[in-house]
Amino acid sequence: MSEKKTRQNGSVEGGGDGIRLPGRLTSMSSSSAGSLRRQMGGGRGGPRGWHKPLEHATDRAGMFRRLLGYLRGRLPLMVIVSALVILGTLLGLAGPYLLGRAVDCLKKTDSSGLAVDLDRLVETLGLMACVYVFSTLINFFQGWTGAKIAQDTVRLLRQELFSKLQMLPLTYFDRHPHGEILSRSTNDIEVVANVLSRGVVQFIGSVITVFGALFVMLCLSPLLTGVTLLTLPGSFLLTKFASKRIRASFMEQQTVLGLLNGHVEEVVSARKTVKAFNHEAQAMEDFTLLNHELRRVWLKTRFLMGSISPLMGFLNNIGYALLAGFGGWLASNGSITVGVIASFIQYSRQFTRPVTEIVNQYNEIQSALAGAERVFAVLDEVPEEPEALPGRLENVSGHVEFDKVTFAYKEDEPVLREFSFKVCPGQKIALVGTTGAGKTTVASLLMRFYEPQGGRILLDGVDLATVPRKVFRPYIAMVLQETQLFSGTLRENIRFGRLDATDDEVEAAAKLSGADAFIQRMPLGYDTELSENGGNLSQGQRQLLSITRAILADPTILILDEATSSVDTRTELLIQRAMAQLMSGRTCLVIAHRLSTIRDADSIMVMDGGRIAEQGRHRELIEKRGVYWELEQSQAALNAEL
Repeated sequence: MSEKKTRQNGSVEGGGDGIRLPGRLTSMSSSSAGSLRRQMGGGRGGPRGWHKPLEHATDRAGMFRRLLGYLRGRLPLMVIVSALVILGTLLGLAGPYLLGRAVDCLKKTDSSGLAVDLDRLVETLGLMACVYVFSTLINFFQGWTGAKIAQDTVRLLRQELFSKLQMLPLTYFDRHPHGEILSRSTNDIEVVANVLSRGVVQFIGSVITVFGALFVMLCLSPLLTGVTLLTLPGSFLLTKFASKRIRASFMEQQTVLGLLNGHVEEVVSARKTVKAFNHEAQAMEDFTLLNHELRRVWLKTRFLMGSISPLMGFLNNIGYALLAGFGGWLASNGSITVGVIASFIQYSRQFTRPVTEIVNQYNEIQSALAGAERVFAVLDEVPEEPEALPGRLENVSGHVEFDKVTFAYKEDEPVLREFSFKVCPGQKIALVGTTGAGKTTVASLLMRFYEPQGGRILLDGVDLATVPRKVFRPYIAMVLQETQLFSGTLRENIRFGRLDATDDEVEAAAKLSGADAFIQRMPLGYDTELSENGGNLSQGQRQLLSITRAILADPTILILDEATSSVDTRTELLIQRAMAQLMSGRTCLVIAHRLSTIRDADSIMVMDGGRIAEQGRHRELIEKRGVYWELEQSQAALNAEL
């Protein structure tokens, strides 16, 4: 995101979505301001980095055509609803004509009395009743069909967006808050879909009504038609003035809504940390500021959109007054009948009301285009696999090689610098070093969560950059330090490692990892339902389930990123015994902080500053009395103090 700058009026202007927040958001405490900056696009380095500016489409006509493309699959329904709209509009145009005809059934006699043509009046009233009954039925079916189109469109858009999210690289999620992504997947799509389904249909009906009413008015009285059109230029000028402001205001509203969703998602997911540090008041203050800002921009948007109808109504009332005065003068001269005036007033309303509706629908379309920019910004992102890759893998043995790999999360701040090493099949390689040395980055690059800026990563001599991820990832299992569980049963969470595994295979993997012991103590055993992210389990139990997944996957290459950091000593011993069997014949990459867990490794790589400072077996590195020896002495001293 472009660097924010504070203007003299105290507002903050961001580069991404063009949002301007008031000065009160800039006078917050450093912690809360930093949190909001991260939600609005800032970061503190590492994988998350700084959010990039959101690029919006500028071709509104092309984007609108793209939106209409989502209605092609519903063309039969669109034809039906368009036919209903046309028929309903024609019936609506017949109503005012029949009303004028009914009025003209009353005729003045020579004796200054009134005579009624009863037969013609009854016939006319009967036709009016039929017109209004059929018009009501048509409007009902038109509304039902429009609702079906709306739901089909919502389903299609959400399906496409969610599918695209599955194909995006992790760098996209590092740059965008999860609440912002959720906002685009719900609020923005809802706005777009509603306008596509309901707005387009109403727009068709309004256009037909305008031209139909204009044609009938010209047939009845060209002079009165000219009077009606006097206020039309004012309507177009008002529309032109308001459209750009409404679109910009709606974009600002959706952006602030995304920030608010992101803040709520962040606070809820980190609720234990918030409570542990007594951060509830500050979290509430941040929420209140964003909530007030959302209220401000929401009211601004609704004020702009809501002011259109009253102003249009004012112009229409002026037109009605001119029409009544001029029509009365023509009637007094005998140029037209009273029935024509009655019909003309109704047609004038039918003419001006759709004009107002077209203005409102145009404003809604502007809002939809603003939401579409945000949705299409996701759909137009480059996917993780932009094109078919030629590389193939067969009978993978587990030979891994990093060849002069350079990688940086942020430009000019490389984490790895021409990093090279080899792992032979079946070897157990350990990566150690201080925090930030790049250990986890090595594992992420091997999984191709990120792409290196230089060098190659080879698996059995094949450059992984030429192999589709779905081809090589089944050969690798990864146990992260931070576990992630899903809603569902314990059995389903373990089966996440291999979806076609049988119940017996799931239970065998749990016994091998030692997870079976605590699972058997659960109320329903393997069928026990987990809360969000396994909240009803301890951290050690969640880690055991994560390890069980890897065992069930039966990989050729195993990556353990501090896999036993959250379990007690006894459980750790059980896991290490299970891992000893699992690692047999497999290539293993172990990232560890506790050096006691990797003493039996075939080779230990000590990382420092993105490079390998030392490499060898445990005893060899101790005898060198270098970096590894210093790390071992530091941990030994810490254990002695404890």
